[in-house]
Amino acid sequence: MLTTEERVETLETVLQRFIIQTDSSIQGLSRQIDRISKEVDRVSKEVDRLTHNIQRQSEELALYREEARIERIEMNKRWGEIANKMGTLVEDMVAPNIKGIAKTYFACNDLEDFMLRRQKRHSKDRSKRKEFDIIALCDDKVILNETKSTARKSYVDEFIVTIKEFFDYFPEYEGKRIIPIFASLYISDDVITYLTDREIYAMAIKEDTMDLLNFQALS
Repeated sequence: MLTTEERVETLETVLQRFIIQTDSSIQGLSRQIDRISKEVDRVSKEVDRLTHNIQRQSEELALYREEARIERIEMNKRWGEIANKMGTLVEDMVAPNIKGIAKTYFACNDLEDFMLRRQKRHSKDRSKRKEFDIIALCDDKVILNETKSTARKSYVDEFIVTIKEFFDYFPEYEGKRIIPIFASLYISDDVITYLTDREIYAMAIKEDTMDLLNFQALS
């Protein structure tokens, strides 16, 4: 049987072990808490970095959208200027050359009248009104011009309708020979053939001026 002194010694030993184990557990828990704390700090910094990147990208996206909006406005303005310029193609390039072509190819030395963008009401159906790009009168001839910024077969078909209806708008010129001229800056070979087959003159840039491209084929 243990004496009181032995029991006290044993209790002290147990208590000392408990303190050591507890201290070890606390140290281990403290290290684990430090690791967790460091991981939390790392995650927090990563979140801050991602938040900063998202904010930066959001600002860049907003800037890009604004730049794109400004670019669209500028592009629309440019297209508008180009469209306006194409709208003056008749006045700027075709009209001055029609007079020379009339003289060179069709012996029209003295034009009786030269009408640019002439609007006329239909002689029978007063609800219809049509604009003709160029009409040049010469003796027994009417030079009728249609000008497009782009030469397409569908535009040629529309011009054919205009040719057929011409005397409905200008009955006073009945009996004159219509010389139809379709003009554009550039006319592809297939459209030239399309025009030639329909006995319409093709007029486009040739060397440094505008000229008829299929006169020989229609002569």
